[in-house]
Amino acid sequence: MKRVRSLHKQQGAEVVEFAISAVLLFTILFGIIEFSVALYDKAVLTNASREGARTGILFRPNPRDIAAENAAIEEAVRNYAEQYLISLGGPADMDISITRSDPDMSPGSDVVVTVDYPYRFLLLPGFVGTLGELIELSAVTTMRAE
Repeated sequence: MKRVRSLHKQQGAEVVEFAISAVLLFTILFGIIEFSVALYDKAVLTNASREGARTGILFRPNPRDIAAENAAIEEAVRNYAEQYLISLGGPADMDISITRSDPDMSPGSDVVVTVDYPYRFLLLPGFVGTLGELIELSAVTTMRAE
């Protein structure tokens, strides 16, 4: 009879131990997932800025129309981001800036595309207290016109 009681008490202790360790385990697991998604989104932004810069050096209508070129660059960046970005905000929150070393885009001039994006935590909002509710992800690409 004593042996049965001993086993029953031990099972209760195992449940408490599991509950304590499961909270820690799942917090670490969700943290790994969260930062993996943020790193993936950073890579997507880098590729989106590359697509924009590539469009900027290839799309040169004659006569020059800077507004149309900027619109084409922004469209290329947003289209790429819409396809691959994993987050709640979507590309609508994205800030895109385009800088040219030469407005005429003569051969050898640079196009710099900068993409800034506020990444919001998906699983655990405010998971890391020092970072707040969002992290500003940024990507910069420079390409030279030929």
